Amino acid sequence: MKKTPEQLYLDLMKTTLSFTLWPEPPIPITTFNYERSTVKRFLVSAISKILDKRKLQIVKKRDFSEDQRITGIIWPGYADTMIGLKRLDNLQYCIETVLGERVEGDLIETGVWRGGACIFMGAVLAAYGIEDRKIFVADSFEGLPKPDAEKYPSDKGDIHHTHTYLAVSKKDVENNFRKYGLLNNQVVFLKGWFKDTLSQAPIEKLSILRLDGDMYGSTMESLNSLYPKLSSGGFCIIDDYALPGCKSAVNDFRSKHAIDSEMKEIDWTGKYWKKE
Repeated sequence: MKKTPEQLYLDLMKTTLSFTLWPEPPIPITTFNYERSTVKRFLVSAISKILDKRKLQIVKKRDFSEDQRITGIIWPGYADTMIGLKRLDNLQYCIETVLGERVEGDLIETGVWRGGACIFMGAVLAAYGIEDRKIFVADSFEGLPKPDAEKYPSDKGDIHHTHTYLAVSKKDVENNFRKYGLLNNQVVFLKGWFKDTLSQAPIEKLSILRLDGDMYGSTMESLNSLYPKLSSGGFCIIDDYALPGCKSAVNDFRSKHAIDSEMKEIDWTGKYWKKE
């Protein structure tokens, strides 16, 4: 079947955002320097600064299979999203479904990294000429919080907050929207920790609730604040179900609120359900 211009545009957006059109290039050796020991970190940083003055750079080759990149099982160096094509396909399906069924509400992602999934939300709305729904981009833009083990015991020992690679500034995410021509008044940034922002967010109804908070606390805070605003017929999408903290939070929330909507598999970590 011949694809429509809208479908061709969205296919191109997915492969561009996920960087699957191109081989994965080497990354600067400084990218994950924070994971090295203090001495090695100092040496790498010092050498890199010297080389940078000469417009030289040491890089590290990364060998990923096509399947790893498609399924979003890696932390990519150049993609604007790390969720992979299967989860992008799912996001498109969910948005097109709520548009087709006229389910009321805006769209949100909690935990956006470089903004790719939210940018794709904007692309889908633009493709179908939808101008009366907002896209809420919720993130600290400083990485993940330190675990609150007293309040959320499941997060004890979680080290996500140590990964500075996951901290992408609001300015950088805005620039990513801009380079795709999708930074407009439909895009609303919610900057701060979820516990401080989500319950106060100017959201009345949601049709798409996409959670990418990795941890128990971040996932539970998102569900507690936002799930009541999800319209009947809307979709709740979980990005990190393979992570123990996130999985426990989702299961606990569904159990507490007697949610028995079928939870369907997207890929190795993605799950979703339609709110009844």
